[in-house]
Amino acid sequence: DSDTSEDENGVKKVSRKQMRKLNRLTVAELKQLVKKPDVVDWVDVTASDPKLLVHLKSYRNTVPVPVHWSQKRKYLQGKRGIEKPPFELPDFIKATGIMEMRSAVKEKEDAQKLKSKTRERHQPKMGKLDIDYQKLHDAFFRWQTKPKLTIHGDVYYEGKEFETKLKAKKPGQLSEELKSALNMPPLAPPPWLINMQRYGPPPSYPQLKVAGLNAPIPEGAQWGYHPGGWGKPPVDEYGRPLYGDVFGSMEDVKLELVAPIERTTWGELELEEEASEDEEEESDDENESDEDANETNEDDEAAAVSSGLVTPSGISSVPSGLETPEFIELRKDRRRSASPPAKQKQLYTVLPEKSTSVKGFMGSEHVYDLSAGASGSGKRKAVGETEVSLNPDELQSGLDSEVVRKAYERSKEGSTKEDFSDMVAEHAQREREKRKKRKTEKFKF
Repeated sequence: DSDTSEDENGVKKVSRKQMRKLNRLTVAELKQLVKKPDVVDWVDVTASDPKLLVHLKSYRNTVPVPVHWSQKRKYLQGKRGIEKPPFELPDFIKATGIMEMRSAVKEKEDAQKLKSKTRERHQPKMGKLDIDYQKLHDAFFRWQTKPKLTIHGDVYYEGKEFETKLKAKKPGQLSEELKSALNMPPLAPPPWLINMQRYGPPPSYPQLKVAGLNAPIPEGAQWGYHPGGWGKPPVDEYGRPLYGDVFGSMEDVKLELVAPIERTTWGELELEEEASEDEEEESDDENESDEDANETNEDDEAAAVSSGLVTPSGISSVPSGLETPEFIELRKDRRRSASPPAKQKQLYTVLPEKSTSVKGFMGSEHVYDLSAGASGSGKRKAVGETEVSLNPDELQSGLDSEVVRKAYERSKEGSTKEDFSDMVAEHAQREREKRKKRKTEKFKF
């Protein structure tokens, strides 16, 4: 061997490479030393610290190294000859009918002549697709479906999209694609049924029902080994089924392999009615026990009186008003409160909306009626009312009808509107003189 050499005494020397191989753990030994042997790979034994590496790989939420790290060729080199399918719109966008509208517009543009196409290129028209925006809004905000996303730490590799998704498959149920691949005509058994009848059901699926093995065959099918036959039912020497109800004559018996799971909620609050009923039952029990105790006490007192040991004075050692009540209600019951609930204050007021014509540069068609919000906020003064303010000194001397009448006249005189007719006439006269003066200056030669 090139890695070994002999010294002068004839003892073989071990090279460093062989020494590393001898000190290296095997895959079986490494799997026995770790807690999760399913994450051990065959290259993990070559690490400087294999136990630490496997511990880090088995840690929760650890992202593994992609499997193409040890491959000689470049990443995704095998997908060069595969044709990429065109992008397809999701189903919730297809339901809006946008594809039909775009195809119709495209056909119309293809039918145009060169002159109209040139005109359309220089002067394009907008708004060709007349789509309902409410339908488009519902498509994105109501009917949008969540796309398929990968889980944490899942890295893409070549051929991942062509793998069979086993979560959608169930054992014992044959799809139409599998039946066509196996060339199975209607009412024909699967090709593995004969071997199952001979060797028994698969041990990995003890609860699996297979027609012709531990379940009855479908209607219209026949037993036998002819083409399309379902073989021979597995029975013992007395004609009893070996693996289950293959003839469909036994009653359905549910076998509980594990203990039943208790699904009652443990943190549920009790209702007040149930609690009150329980308290009433407890109070009834206490009353009955108190009555029994009183009867026994009366019997004891009568026996003691008859014996002459106790004086029947009827005087109690406990002063009046300090007796322990039979039942104390500690819970606050809202139904027993006699005070009516206070009127709840209004947090906000919805202003009615009304439409008007657009006024101004930044006008709007929708305005709000502010009078409706101000109507309930404060007290409005009725028409014809007059507020009267009184002096505190007048109240000390005495409040009579003459003082109130004088205060009313003063407030009424102060509330009369001021006459602006003289000011308006004076202003009109000045404007008239200005226009006359401007007119004479304009036509002056």
